Parts: sequence; structure tokens; C-alpha cells
Amino acid sequence: MLKIGVLGAGHLGKIHLRLLQQSEKYELVGFYDPNQENAEKVAKEFGYKHFSTIATLIHAVDVIDIVTPTLSHYKCAKVAIKSGKHVFIEKPISNTIEEAEEIISLAKEYNVKGQVGHVERFNPAFIATKSMIENPMFIEAHRLAEFNPRGTDVPVVLDLMIHDIDAILSVVQSPVKNISASGVSVISDTPDIANARIEFENGCVANLTASRISMKNMRKSRFFQKDAYISVDFLEKRCEVVKMKDAPEIPGDFDMILQNAEGIKKQIYFSNPDVEQNNAILDELESFSDAINNNSTPVVTLEDATEALRVAYQIIDCFKK
Repeated sequence: MLKIGVLGAGHLGKIHLRLLQQSEKYELVGFYDPNQENAEKVAKEFGYKHFSTIATLIHAVDVIDIVTPTLSHYKCAKVAIKSGKHVFIEKPISNTIEEAEEIISLAKEYNVKGQVGHVERFNPAFIATKSMIENPMFIEAHRLAEFNPRGTDVPVVLDLMIHDIDAILSVVQSPVKNISASGVSVISDTPDIANARIEFENGCVANLTASRISMKNMRKSRFFQKDAYISVDFLEKRCEVVKMKDAPEIPGDFDMILQNAEGIKKQIYFSNPDVEQNNAILDELESFSDAINNNSTPVVTLEDATEALRVAYQIIDCFKK
């Protein structure tokens, strides 16, 4: 079991602490939080060991789990990596592309592994359909959330849309060619609702919408490809696959047949792949321990997360124009 320590005991940090305490792949050593009052409260309420400095926690573990505000990700990762520790960093990887690239080069220099918490990669509905998503040519993603003051210190693109950016980049095996976007600030200083169109060199187009001022929550993506349409509901953890194949010579009474203008007949059939319920946050953390122990590539690499951040900032740059 790898010894792990958590930096940050806020809302998400407490979730990580609870899951790591349950994990059979990690030994939770303790945590550090700069807010002394909060740290003492969390230690007293849940029994986790509270370290008084970052340095003492880093010294006591093999892996550091960084669940601090984005602005401090780089500083925390740098200290941990230079101490030879593997790092799990909550998304986004850092506040700037330059910081993210330095985290990558430091991890290589000190020969440690890094993974970033793009948790939707571990969503069971996405896992159930990912192998079926082959060369999609049009993608539509909606990520809408009711207003929550947490997260409004950054644009909605870095807060919400980045989840879909990462998921889309993981299935479209082609460089980004062009991005256009618009965003509106409604109650925050940064955009609360945004739409982006990402065009890839292979011709694929992704249309993404994210909002944190909606009346209801929604997290849905739809992938359109040759002879198939795949719908993934990240919130309800459900998926649907609609496929087309050449129609049989003599269709059955209940077969759904479409005929195009050229007279070609296709049979439509629906399937709902089995979705194995899981705890995505626990799975992403434990997949990182597997990558360390097996010396394999993490599911969401530092490079993956940097590319998602790069695209996110290209979208934000469109707002300024």
C-alpha cells in the first residue's frame, strides 16, 4: 500500500480523505490545510492526522494528493515533485499553461508519476461506451449547473466545460484546427455561461455549452459517427447507442427500417450498454496507485490535462476578442 497525504481539506478534499481512508490500495497518512481552524475541525470530526506544515506531510508519504485551489496547484506540485513524490492533482492541472508545462518537465526530471483529476473519464456511462466511440465527426456536449458560489472565482470554462474538453480530446484522435466561442458574465466577474465550437483537423466538430446559472443540472454528451449515435448522460450515469446496419432482405415485423433517397435500406437498432456503478473519484485515485505500482501510464496524464487546459484558454481568449 502506498502512503498518501492530502493537501487541502475543503469540500472536495474531505471527499478525497474519506475515500482514501476506505481504499485498500493506499494508507492515508494525514493531511495539511492552511486554515488552522478548519484543519483542527476536520481532524477532530473525522480522526485524520493533521500535519502542521506541507514539508512534514510530504516527507511522510509516497504520494501527494493536491486538492487545493487552482492558484496553488503549481506551487504544491513543485514542492512535492522536487521531494521525489508522485502527485495526483485535482483539475485543472494548474492556473497557466506555463505552470503545467513546468510540472511535466519536473515530473520527468525527478522520475515521478502524475495524474490529474478529470473524473468524468471514470464515469461509468462513459466507460461503458468509450470503446464504441470510433472516429466521431460531430459531438454535442451540455454541462449545466445550478448556481453555487464555489468555483465562481474562475470562468465557467475552467470550472465546468473543461470536463467535456478533456473527455472529447480523449476520443478525437486529431489535433485542434480552429476554435470559436462566446461567453457571458451574468452574476460573476467572469463568464457564467459559454458556448464553444472546436474544429479538428480530421473534420470533426465539437459544440460545447456550459452554464453555472441554470435552473436544473444537466451533463450530457452526444457523439455522432458513421452508422452510429451514442448518447452519454454523465449525471444520471446512463447511455444509449443507436446503430444502423444494412437491412435484411426480409425485415421482421418489428424491425425499424429507413430508406434514403438512393434506395439504400438500413435497419436501426437500439442498445443500452450495461453501466457498472462505481465511485469515480475512488476509481481515479486507485487507478493512479496501479500506474505507480505497475510502472504504467496513468489514465489522465499530465500531458492530457495540459492539452485540455490549453484548449480551455483558447476558448477564454475568444471571449476577449
